[in-house]
Amino acid sequence: MITYDSRNWLAALALHRADTFRALLPVLILVGLFTWVVGYVETEYLRLSRQDFVSNLPTMHGLMGFAISMLLVFRTNTAYDRWWEARKQWGQLVNVSRNVAIKVATILPPEDQQIRVDVSRLLAAFAQTLAAHLRSEKTRLALDATLHPELELDSWDPAMHVPARIASLLHDRVHRAYRAGALTGDQLIGLASDLAVFMDICGACERIKNTPIPYSYSSFLKKFIVIYSLTLPFGFVFTLGYIAVPVVVFIFYVLASLEIIAEEIEEPFGLDTNDLPLDRLCEVIDANAREILAPRRSAPARP
Repeated sequence: MITYDSRNWLAALALHRADTFRALLPVLILVGLFTWVVGYVETEYLRLSRQDFVSNLPTMHGLMGFAISMLLVFRTNTAYDRWWEARKQWGQLVNVSRNVAIKVATILPPEDQQIRVDVSRLLAAFAQTLAAHLRSEKTRLALDATLHPELELDSWDPAMHVPARIASLLHDRVHRAYRAGALTGDQLIGLASDLAVFMDICGACERIKNTPIPYSYSSFLKKFIVIYSLTLPFGFVFTLGYIAVPVVVFIFYVLASLEIIAEEIEEPFGLDTNDLPLDRLCEVIDANAREILAPRRSAPARP
């Protein structure tokens, strides 16, 4: 994820590697050539004039412009909601990991060092395995109507849900501490309620990962953008001449960029520039757990 100063306009205008211009450059060139060819054929070869019916096409584009703008607004808002929901879930994971670490560090006596070490490692392991789980292609296709047996070959244990396994080990370690007398029943209940949140977070992230925007909506919007943009030259040539080339290219750039941005942020668990910094969040959880649950020496007895 890119950290930037939103008030720095010069930096925002620069062509960053995350900018959609670079991704769209080959297509923009094709759109420009197509517009030039249409203009040449209409004015030089067919010698059409403003009295021909083709010159009235901008009226249609004006009417359809409102529809396409509303569709793009809904598309980008929906994609950003998915990105922000994923960020909230990982923020909650950071918080609940700290809460568990603080409770364990406060409740357990200083001599129970092994429990502290185990809980610290399991908290870090859950975040790391959840990140790997969400980046897995198998997770993305979990609800697909088509079976994908080829993905089973990439996993050492296809039947195992690794984050669930780590959460189970956390529960097991806390319950063993209770049976050993290190925790009371009330303390166990308090920790169990926090530990249950881990799988709630996992389920919410899986819902975002394996439930994409409906295909019919995404497909329709792409077709709409292409048809809308490629029909612009037929009418614009009569009013703008060859200036229609940069105008059409710019309009296509804006519309296609919004769709590309929405595509990128609607799946926030990947490795793209604008995806969530899961590796960094895992490091924060690991560092917090180690710091809070660091082995402590018992205080010397006062004389």
